[in-house]
Amino acid sequence: MARSRPYGAHDRLTAPLRPRAQIWRFLLGLGLIGAVTFALNRGLLTLLLALDEPFWSAALIGGPGNAPLPLLVMLGSFGFVTIGVWIALRLVHGYRLPGILGPLPPALRQFRAVIMAMLLLGAAIAVLPPYQTQELAQNLPPGRWLALLPFSLLVVLVQASAEEILFRGYMQQMLAARFASPLIWMAVPTVLFALGHYQPAVAGGNAWPIVLWAGIFGLLMADLTARAGTLGPAIAVHFVNNATALLLVSLPDSMNGLALYVVPYGMADAEFLRQGLVGDFAVVVLTWLAARVAIRR
Repeated sequence: MARSRPYGAHDRLTAPLRPRAQIWRFLLGLGLIGAVTFALNRGLLTLLLALDEPFWSAALIGGPGNAPLPLLVMLGSFGFVTIGVWIALRLVHGYRLPGILGPLPPALRQFRAVIMAMLLLGAAIAVLPPYQTQELAQNLPPGRWLALLPFSLLVVLVQASAEEILFRGYMQQMLAARFASPLIWMAVPTVLFALGHYQPAVAGGNAWPIVLWAGIFGLLMADLTARAGTLGPAIAVHFVNNATALLLVSLPDSMNGLALYVVPYGMADAEFLRQGLVGDFAVVVLTWLAARVAIRR
């Protein structure tokens, strides 16, 4: 018997995976993804240190997200995750990477529709109350920011796509091909996605609220993927969300190297960051609703 109608598209998306979705294959695939990602990152680091050891050593010590070039490289290196998923699908499951993206024409159509919905929602949020009352500080000079913007957008797309391909692609779809209950195939990747945002050394007492925010975001993206039957909408939402947080207004102590502005508080500032997270929770839900309207699901 088919599952509930809202997730019928997800049933069709995962059907080809079922013959080779055994748990041992899933775990082996995850291990292979991790190994490939680690090896490629080590190779990249070795190359960078060979090219200019003083610069890249200083960048690593100071935090690779706090300057434009290191942050561009760091975000671009998320492409190694996508390569790892591609290799795991081919070697362990006998499947192709485009298969977990979903049918290409509707995926691209949904991606464009959700991008437009996000831009309209962002414009509405910007002009409607409550208004921004905290003074933003200039981070990058506007001219330099504009010159970097095409490259910045590209690497943010690489980063957002890689996370969706891993969590809502490989993990969610493999588990859905094996288990009927969304409590398994939505919850497990969401928990892992959320825990990946746990940074107590940087966020201090805000570490768990940030994990909670990431969990809600991941759960809504899981639902959106299941309704859409492609990764297009989730990649679009993730891309716009990260582009806003990394390229427009960022935190002064975390991955701000490509941002035009920074807020006057850091990740560990409990009072101000938690106020911001409350607003972000509301925006995430509005984003999910707008994306659903855009894809008519």
